Parts: sequence; structure tokens; C-alpha cells
Amino acid sequence: MGTEKRLLEAAGEVFAEYGYRAATIRQICEKAGANIAAVNYHFGDKDGLYMAVLRFVHKTYVEKYPPDRGLDSRATVEQRLRAYIRSLLYRIFAEGRPGWHMKLMAREMMEPTGALDTLVKEAARPLHQELASIIREFFGSGASEEAVRLSTLSVLSQGVYYHSARPIINRLYPQQIYDGREIERLIEHITQFSIFALKGLAKKMKDESRRSKCGSAGK
Repeated sequence: MGTEKRLLEAAGEVFAEYGYRAATIRQICEKAGANIAAVNYHFGDKDGLYMAVLRFVHKTYVEKYPPDRGLDSRATVEQRLRAYIRSLLYRIFAEGRPGWHMKLMAREMMEPTGALDTLVKEAARPLHQELASIIREFFGSGASEEAVRLSTLSVLSQGVYYHSARPIINRLYPQQIYDGREIERLIEHITQFSIFALKGLAKKMKDESRRSKCGSAGK
């Protein structure tokens, strides 16, 4: 393993354990078996190293589980939604994920650093926009931005809750497991639940628009 990769792995573990502010370059370099000058050479400084680690984690899982799952342009909106949800859940429950990956991202959510704005711009926003475009297709061009935003967050939250609340879920439902078969069942459930909800909301919006037009015409 090259020096740059060793520094990324070591930094990820140290940042996850101590947090960005408490972690030191000396700790990271000792763990990586690298000279302190190597951080400046490869990443510029501590900020650059931390941002590189966050990008590394995101890139690893988006490349492995892309949101479109390889669908072509002929895919239906339902197929696109299912592919997105499948990608989301497999990123959340990825097997073989080093323990520090999720711990680091959870720390960044709880103790945001200046890197979060960049992470949102480069990683979170594109993923949100991809899902929003799928939901907008369900609703049609007349949907409000608020309806699209709330529905986007509702779909995402279903998947994220299974991970963020896992200790609670395990106590409430000890039979809940997270092997490949169960993840596929969760994907199908969340997809079907979301499709019915989105179609229901789309119908409601169309009905309200029709009534509004009829009311205006009768005046």
C-alpha cells in the first residue's frame, strides 16, 4: 500500500476515534508509518487531509453502488426509484466496510467542521438532486418545490432510519436482521411504500389543481 493510501486509512481511523479537532498529524503519521512531511506533500495540511478522507469514503461507496445502478435511459420512473433506494441501502449496510467509515461520517454530522459545506456541495447535493428529479417525474411539472423537497427527504429518511436507529430497532424487533435477503426485502418495501405514497400525492395535487381551475372558471 502506498504512502498516500496509508495516510488516508490511518487518518480515517484517528479522525473517527478522536474527532477532527483533537486528532493530530503526529498520531496519524505514526499510525501510517509515514513522515510528517508526507502529509504536506500529498494533502497540503490537516484540513486537506481531512477533506481527502471524507471524499475517499464517499467515492468508495458511490462508485460501488451508483444511484442509477446502471439503468439505461429507457428505465421507468418506478425502476429509477427502486435503483436509487437499492443503492442507498447497500451503501448504508455495505458489507466489509471498515468500522471507521460510518463512525467518521457520524462524527462529522454531530460535530460539523468547515469540510461539511464542501461535502454537501460535492456529495450530498448531487445525490439529493438525483432523487428529487425522480420524484418530480412522479408529480409532473406542476409540483411545488416544497412538495418535491418534503417527499425527497421522506424517501431518504426511511432508509437512513434503519441504520441510525439500529440499536433501538434491534431492541424493539429482535428478529430484524440485515443480511442480503433482508436488505432486498427492505428495498422492496420502501420502494412500494414510496411509490404508493408518491402516486397518491400526485393524484391529490392534480385533483386540487382541477378544482382550483373549475372554481376560477365559475367566478
